[in-house]
Amino acid sequence: MKNLDEIMAMAQNVQAQLQEAQANLDKIEVEGQSGGGMVKVRASAKGRIIAVDIDPSLLQPSEKQMLEDLVAAAFNDARAKADAASGEEMSKMSAGIPLPPGFKLPF
Repeated sequence: MKNLDEIMAMAQNVQAQLQEAQANLDKIEVEGQSGGGMVKVRASAKGRIIAVDIDPSLLQPSEKQMLEDLVAAAFNDARAKADAASGEEMSKMSAGIPLPPGFKLPF
């Protein structure tokens, strides 16, 4: 069994790697779309919304309900892509860490 100092050093290393991975998530961008690209939402893998782009043809009072639905769908698409990018980045980070089976990061 490893001594306590080695275990503490490993824990600090894991914590530093986790913080670095979390910081990197805000630099990864994904784009969600709906309506065949008429509504686009850009977000970071951390879930921060960066931009929303709406086709001008949807900016009519008669299109209000459809526009609301498309914006919600684009947000959901961006969120799903952000979650996938986040999961991929975190799995890269945890690949070199000896974790028990079924144990996932972040804590």
